[in-house]
Amino acid sequence: MRLSSFYPVLGATRLREARDFYVTWFGFEETFAADWYVSLRRPGPPDAELALLDPTHPTVPEGFREPARGILLNVEVEDVDAEWERLVVRGGLRPELEIRTETFGQRHFIVADPNGVLVDVITEIPPGEEYAENFLER
Repeated sequence: MRLSSFYPVLGATRLREARDFYVTWFGFEETFAADWYVSLRRPGPPDAELALLDPTHPTVPEGFREPARGILLNVEVEDVDAEWERLVVRGGLRPELEIRTETFGQRHFIVADPNGVLVDVITEIPPGEEYAENFLER
């Protein structure tokens, strides 16, 4: 199979607020907007796409018409400390997880979008000895 695109579509009851969150804080641009669907693209490299969908829309099969839950979006950046300063200290976003260093090879923090989707802002760091052998590629 040859993919032409692959991106998450999140069921979001607060479409406009979520759109504004990703545009304002993460540099996405709106590429399509309806009252039930918003498509976002972040020019890269790397390019990134994200869509937001009213979960009650008829295109969502019955029995699945619920907002996204339990989703964690990873955003890898060069300098997580600078992003902490920009998003939390100066920007006023509330951290769901304070900035910290993990021995599994990340320095990161987590914020939530207006629908409760978690956004994990990460800079990769060398893993601790106990995790180093778990990485398949270096």
